Amino acid sequence: MAALPEPDPGRRWEIPDELLTIEEYAALGETDTGFTELVEGRIVLSPSQKPGHNLAQFELARQLDRQAPGSLRVVPGTDVDLGLAPPGGPGSSRRPDLMLVDKAAIARVHQDKDMIRATEVALVVEIVSPGSKRTDYRVKHDEYADAGIPHYWIVDLADPVTLIACQGYQDAAAVIGTFATEEPFPVKIDLNALIEQHAGTAR
Repeated sequence: MAALPEPDPGRRWEIPDELLTIEEYAALGETDTGFTELVEGRIVLSPSQKPGHNLAQFELARQLDRQAPGSLRVVPGTDVDLGLAPPGGPGSSRRPDLMLVDKAAIARVHQDKDMIRATEVALVVEIVSPGSKRTDYRVKHDEYADAGIPHYWIVDLADPVTLIACQGYQDAAAVIGTFATEEPFPVKIDLNALIEQHAGTAR
């Protein structure tokens, strides 16, 4: 999670009792294990992912990076301010497995010590974990739509690997094998490659 001030390494990370704004959330710094997201001002803790999930994430990022236009960057596991609350209100921030982000946003975040904003995101991708299925298929689906992020992909590593593209939040049918689309840019994804390199690894 992006931090505004540098967190004190000697300070124990504690979940606040009150609802947080985006700025208050960003100022908390990182947890010792796993990661957090902010949902209507409330902190939600998530455990670290298993190796199979992370390897699939890496492979998908590699395929996307090879085909993405120069104006977009592939960003894994980074907070995005969904912009769903008025200034000073209880904020919402998610940490997608992957995002395609406007290149200029990377420089802005570095300069301003700020979060990526939903308006700077062309695509979010979530790789479904056993404990995230409902959240990825329904909750985040609606949140990303409300945030105005134009494209959302849901990748499920269950056999066979599937990808559902939510473009304009009209959900297409699940695709197996090779996923091809022209939006948000021409790209083909070899879905089987997401697990072929670690066939014996627990997902």
